[in-house]
Amino acid sequence: MTRLNSGSALFIVIFLFILAGILFLPKIYFANNIYYTSKDINRLYAHYISLQEENKFLSQQLEDMKFKNQIIDSLLFNPLVQIEQKIDKESLEE
Repeated sequence: MTRLNSGSALFIVIFLFILAGILFLPKIYFANNIYYTSKDINRLYAHYISLQEENKFLSQQLEDMKFKNQIIDSLLFNPLVQIEQKIDKESLEE
């Protein structure tokens, strides 16, 4: 059997630590990279959902404004049309 002295035992321990580092550091790196990438994706997705809700709200406001504008136009221009028609009738009668 081979006897280990303190120098060769230290060499084996250091070699095993380096081997473990070589084997596990890429896994740790990729796991962290995946974690932070997924955090970014979740943050962007939350922002996307927020923007979709804001878009719906703004679209509804736009529709409301268009409807109000149509109502105001009909209230303003309908009497003007009636006045013009009255004036046309009066001018025709003369």
